[in-house]
Amino acid sequence: MTFVCPWVNNTNAANGSQKIVLGLLISYTKTILQMDSPSIVVVGSTNTDMVIKASHLPQAGETILGGTFFMSAGGKGANQAVAAARLGGSVTFIARTGYDIFGKQSMELFEKEGIDVSGIQRDHHQPSGVALITVDEKGENCIVVAPGANAALTPGDIDEMKEKIENATLLLIQLETPIETVERVANIASAKKIKFVLNPAPAAKLSDELLKKISIITPNQKEAEMLTGIKVNDQSSAKQAAEFLHKKGIDTVIITMGAMGAFVFHENKSSAIAGHKVNVVDTTAAGDVFNGALVVALSEGKTMEEAAAFACKAAAISVTRLGAQASAPDREEVESMPSGGFDHVNAK
Repeated sequence: MTFVCPWVNNTNAANGSQKIVLGLLISYTKTILQMDSPSIVVVGSTNTDMVIKASHLPQAGETILGGTFFMSAGGKGANQAVAAARLGGSVTFIARTGYDIFGKQSMELFEKEGIDVSGIQRDHHQPSGVALITVDEKGENCIVVAPGANAALTPGDIDEMKEKIENATLLLIQLETPIETVERVANIASAKKIKFVLNPAPAAKLSDELLKKISIITPNQKEAEMLTGIKVNDQSSAKQAAEFLHKKGIDTVIITMGAMGAFVFHENKSSAIAGHKVNVVDTTAAGDVFNGALVVALSEGKTMEEAAAFACKAAAISVTRLGAQASAPDREEVESMPSGGFDHVNAK
């Protein structure tokens, strides 16, 4: 279908106007579709990432000369919210950011992505969170976070947003906010039987009381080891770790394994989700993109294995780009990528 702008005579100008109108129509259509979609509520952190590319990660006491420096929007909660929204999810983000330029920029970016920002509070006493990130030539990174306002997201803030949380179809949270806040979200989810997804990052020990309220947990290999004491390096050890967590009361365990894909333990069945061979540039947001994509796929009724396969594709695309939120792919990119598939396994 050709869209004609009768009020514009110049051909180039008309083409430009058509593109603007088409963009508005696409944005409007996406908004309407999201209004009819199951609600995803993400609770978590929002940061500004300050990134330096270097030949290698510095050792203790070592100073190295890096290359490219850039700033981008980050924070595990924000990354997951943006990833989910960009893939078509109807997302509400609950967070706390500073009343400063970084906070203002973050709010503008969330609104541009179509995220409901009514759950974000601006803090007049704490600065916005900042992350200092070094990325080496292989795409590996080391990160130091100054949480700022993220550390001031309290259980009281969650109580104020209780209605939004109770109306969610899926809840997604990480561990860059106070553990008491995570526990309050878990309590609400458990009471209302809302599917509660915990991405246990950064790695930390968690109480059995919290673990039994989790519907789906998504650790990477190191985080799984922290939670279980089992070193995860293959399907067999992944299954052992998954069964350990399942015995704690968690219905579904998904262990992300980088280039190897993911291991899914769901309904007492184990599945190996294939990874994808890509040119790795920056792995900073791979786990966050995986989680954002996972909840979108689940909200659309995909099976756990299908959702994990979809998330693996999204994460694989993200590592081919620099930045956190900037690396999150859109729906067309993910759907055009060949699926790695999945297999049911009986690892011992």
